[in-house]
Amino acid sequence: MPPPPPPPIEEAQARPPAPAQPAHAHPTYADVRNWFSIPPSLKKLFDHFPLVVYPANDPPLRSPTRQRQSATLYLFTSSEDALLRRPSFNPTCLKWQTYLKFNDIPFSTVSSNNHASPSGALPFLLPGHKPASANDSPAPIVSSKLEKWVLDQGGSGKTDRVDIRYDAYLALLDYRIRNAWLCSLYLDFRNSQVMRQLYVDPCSSNPLVQETIVYQLRTAAHAEILKTSSEIDFMTLYVDAQEAFVALAALLGEKTWFFDVEKPTLFDASVFAYTHLLLDEGLGWKGTELSAAVGRMENLVRHRDHILSQYYRPVRKEESLGVAS
Repeated sequence: MPPPPPPPIEEAQARPPAPAQPAHAHPTYADVRNWFSIPPSLKKLFDHFPLVVYPANDPPLRSPTRQRQSATLYLFTSSEDALLRRPSFNPTCLKWQTYLKFNDIPFSTVSSNNHASPSGALPFLLPGHKPASANDSPAPIVSSKLEKWVLDQGGSGKTDRVDIRYDAYLALLDYRIRNAWLCSLYLDFRNSQVMRQLYVDPCSSNPLVQETIVYQLRTAAHAEILKTSSEIDFMTLYVDAQEAFVALAALLGEKTWFFDVEKPTLFDASVFAYTHLLLDEGLGWKGTELSAAVGRMENLVRHRDHILSQYYRPVRKEESLGVAS
């Protein structure tokens, strides 16, 4: 345990003198204090010219502190994509990024990683406010509480949950499609370059560090798939996902939004999070079983294109200092 702090001066003066210390005793607090005492000449100088503490400089224009009157969403993205408000390359982050846009929540995005998140996983959100001081900061909202937070801000209700089929179709996303995504991105060696450019190369240029990250990502994906599958068979996972996309296309039909609601919901954002990334030719997919499966579903492609054009319009760099909505 660290030694207790020295008593205040007044308290020390009220106590009786301490007994004499033997020659070999450790230095007392008073001895140490005398060692660091300011010489009288310097003390007089500082008495005439006291130190002045200037106010802190304003943070940069793009600093989250300056933009804190709006919310800030921390997610997987590049610095440039965050600045230009482009979709995240991570399905979970993209789902919540899109859901905030559906509900007209003003927010900016910041490139981050799991180590920065209070829950150990992205995304998380810092609510908007006008800070009274540097220490005045709201508690972050982790992804498991984001939907409730959006509803508290006046967002649309859970209109898609009224349909009794909701849980069954959500399971297609959470298990079949997600497992196939993990397999395709992390375990299918044809797509190794996609994984590296998104999650490995931005972290380090050191080959040893990069290989360590690759091993960790593949090990984590392998363990995650085995939570809901007895074995990892690539073709079985891909066929299951293809059947899931067929079922989702049948559910959507000719409607604009899933479950025939007036406004897009979290379910629409969840589907878009996969369909957009699988149809993104810029990622350079080499193993194309999943991309081809989505591409064959014309209404899923239309659903994806509608969201992309309506909520992710291109932003010029001179516009990027503003706040997205």
